Amino acid sequence: MFVKSFLIAFALLLFAASGVQAQQDPLFTNYMFNNLYVTPAFAGVDGVTRLTAFYRNQWTGYQAFGGTGGAPITQMVSFNTPIYKTRGGFGAYVLNDDLGPLNNLEAQIMYAQHLGIKDNKLSIAVKLGAFSQSIDWSKYRPTQQNDPVLQDGIDSQVKPDLGFGLFYRSEKYYAGVGFNHLLKSQFDFGVNEVRNQLENHVNFTAGYFYEMSFDLNFQFSTLVKTDLNKTSVDLSALAFYKSKMWGGLGFRQSEAASVLLGYSFLKDRSLRFGYSMDYIVRAQDAKQPTSHEFMLSYELPINPGSGKKIVRTPRYRH
Repeated sequence: MFVKSFLIAFALLLFAASGVQAQQDPLFTNYMFNNLYVTPAFAGVDGVTRLTAFYRNQWTGYQAFGGTGGAPITQMVSFNTPIYKTRGGFGAYVLNDDLGPLNNLEAQIMYAQHLGIKDNKLSIAVKLGAFSQSIDWSKYRPTQQNDPVLQDGIDSQVKPDLGFGLFYRSEKYYAGVGFNHLLKSQFDFGVNEVRNQLENHVNFTAGYFYEMSFDLNFQFSTLVKTDLNKTSVDLSALAFYKSKMWGGLGFRQSEAASVLLGYSFLKDRSLRFGYSMDYIVRAQDAKQPTSHEFMLSYELPINPGSGKKIVRTPRYRH
């Protein structure tokens, strides 16, 4: 019944897709390795402690207003771990999203409660944090000289932020949903004419694993992002060889096609590096054609005192 509800929600989001990319929240091409950002309910769900870092340079080389730059750049560092005593998980991340004259910085912590459903797992989580916006007035070019709305210098405001999420995992598939910015905090920087409100965002993700042979496995995944006004859909297919290297293709609805590559290092494959490149297929005149994204993650050794024996698999190391 739970899975059926997820599929219905997924179908509704696909139906609502408008083909326009909403950019209030940053996007990640390697979203299948960043489920903690998609939904806080992923915290600790795969039974390992993990540190992950992302760096994304979108529309590399983009220049605004006389060569002043302005290409979106996003950095994110996250941590998540299981809490066996409470059958839960803890997660946290810091994200910096530079959008030229506007900069978004958020710090979030989250707790997830894990419920066993036969051989599967349902996770329910809440996240709480702070969302900071900074605006550099000098990077705006007014159409009207001496515009009273434009100020001098850089202004910043910090507001509370709240989110909620669900994540369901079985041996061959997973599905999750995250609800962001439930407080709809508003930033005005002391100017009545400037009101930038955080809109409610819903992220839905799902994936399916197919084992072709002992050495070759596939993962098919999707991510649907919507602010209930505009919706974007990502689709991807990855092939994993000997749980050590991977490669695949992705497509972001009406925006870009992607190539994803990765490799696992160390004897236990606990250190992983991933790279993706997006090629813009729509509105190239307004953007630069390529975007680049890098991922580095490390899984800490299993704590023998946890009382749990964890078997590492490529399937749930995302």
